[in-house]
Amino acid sequence: MEKYDKPVAFLDSGVGGISVLNEAIRMMPYENYIYFGDSKNAPYGIRTTEEVRQLTEKNVKFLIEQGAKAVVIACNTATSAAAEYLRNKYKDFPIIGVEPALKPAALNHEGGKVLVMATPMTLAERKFQNLMKKYEEYATIIPVPCGGLMEFVEDGILSGDPLENFLLQLLPPNLRNNTEAVVLGCTHYPFIKEIIAKVIGGNVAIYDGGMGTARQLQRKLQREKLLRRIEEPGEVRMMNTLEKGERLKLSETLLISRPVNL
Repeated sequence: MEKYDKPVAFLDSGVGGISVLNEAIRMMPYENYIYFGDSKNAPYGIRTTEEVRQLTEKNVKFLIEQGAKAVVIACNTATSAAAEYLRNKYKDFPIIGVEPALKPAALNHEGGKVLVMATPMTLAERKFQNLMKKYEEYATIIPVPCGGLMEFVEDGILSGDPLENFLLQLLPPNLRNNTEAVVLGCTHYPFIKEIIAKVIGGNVAIYDGGMGTARQLQRKLQREKLLRRIEEPGEVRMMNTLEKGERLKLSETLLISRPVNL
């Protein structure tokens, strides 16, 4: 197999990174993809930084062994904990991470109130703290720890009263009032963005980093001359450490198109 014909691998603590994969498929439909969900060890957001780094390193190594030509760490928590370390370890191998789309939110809502919803670990990491300091002069940025929220998506609960009530607890009136924008700092959250918008109300703008990550991946593949040269729809291979049929079924449901095994 030619190097450019090899798949791009996406890695997440569960099914959330499929939101980023969907953006990549829209942008680069001719690529082959592997999606690897580590649902067995989810959620990463309640683990220590060292635990997340070890898990991410193990999974990246596995995906490289599977023949991936690039790896996207499609998990904000894993990106914060391990992306820089892994780029230093695999200097000649493309590793792309994700980060909250705070820049466009702050610049587009200058002087306004911007909520950043993410796991407690992502918000506590130096990477996010530095990002927040960079843009806090433009908007009032309020981090919102959302422990327990990604589990709804992992269980396939994307709407309904239990989810809405949970969000109402995470987002009391003092947080919701006068909010102009919300940054989704976990790749699971785009799957429930409609109900988040409903709970906050008004004309709140929702931002996530999926499209930006896909663009970054495309630029990297172009620079490395790794873009697939065959103009036919690529294939998607779904993998999950939980090895349960319902998890893979949910993964397929969340894809913008049905996967075909490589």
